[in-house]
Amino acid sequence: MEILEHPLVEYGVANFALPGEGTSGDIHVLRSRPGGLLVAAIDGIGHGEEAAGAAKTAASILTNNADEPIISLVEECHRSLRSTRGVVLSVASIDLDHGMMTWLGVGNVVGALARVVPRGSNYPEMLLLRGGIVGKQLPPLQAAVLPVFEGDTLIFTTDGIDGRYVETVSARENPQFAAGRIMQKFHTATDDALVLVVRLTGVQK
Repeated sequence: MEILEHPLVEYGVANFALPGEGTSGDIHVLRSRPGGLLVAAIDGIGHGEEAAGAAKTAASILTNNADEPIISLVEECHRSLRSTRGVVLSVASIDLDHGMMTWLGVGNVVGALARVVPRGSNYPEMLLLRGGIVGKQLPPLQAAVLPVFEGDTLIFTTDGIDGRYVETVSARENPQFAAGRIMQKFHTATDDALVLVVRLTGVQK
């Protein structure tokens, strides 16, 4: 799901649904918000229509309330998904006007931030994931805040992608090419899979 009218980012998406399933349970969100945007990757538990239904509910909540703090958004998803299988997700609120990003993850949707200018290491900065399922068992939520710079690239991947992909990412790679490359080389073929790559091209500081 993408409702993005922001000229200050470039992004690429690759999505895979298990053969035999009519739809993928993995969904992405890109939504403009005041001064920046909201970015999320959502993995409905399991696969097929029930997983997709839970993921779509979460995506709708995030999309329609993108200007709210991300902890509040995840809590609202949790309340709304109690009658579903639930989801795991990672979400980031990016303030392009002030060069700051707030992010958090529940479950195993990997988040990585590749720096255009490495800060002491070429390895990307990784999102700390907290165990749980949104809609079933929500852990204590604590978002992390970090600075972002022009050209930094955010990558979210669901668990159908081997996490070793993070050793290969570069902020200088075209986002759509990167999404396709990661899907092709690191897809495990045992689950739905999603790769979302977002390069920040309009950070104001």
